[in-house]
Amino acid sequence: QVQVVESGGGLVQAGGSLRLSCAVSGRTFSRYAMGWFRQAPGKERELVAATNFNGDSTYYADSVKGRFTISRDNPKNTVYLQMNSLKPEDTAVYYCATGSYGRLGVSAKEYNYWGQGTQVTVSS
Repeated sequence: QVQVVESGGGLVQAGGSLRLSCAVSGRTFSRYAMGWFRQAPGKERELVAATNFNGDSTYYADSVKGRFTISRDNPKNTVYLQMNSLKPEDTAVYYCATGSYGRLGVSAKEYNYWGQGTQVTVSS
């Protein structure tokens, strides 16, 4: 049984930082792409950042480029999202997902196991 568990969300002031973590169990973590998505109230879920199976290829949404960094530690079966210079518009539930393939995916359809989400709230 594959489990995806996020942690690290919370309340932070604008300009602050948070680091999200996502631990995966039940599958060979190092074989699959990983992605961070977010969903704000009334909006569709969007891909924020993604990485391929070994971390040498990454994707960032335009809205977070230069502020967010995705990284993975394959021996620890964990992927991270470092979020700096946070803005109120970054407020959302953040979801971690593990991909169906090793290559990086930019569509939610390319991810087959999802965490329960962690709330990130950025106050102005």
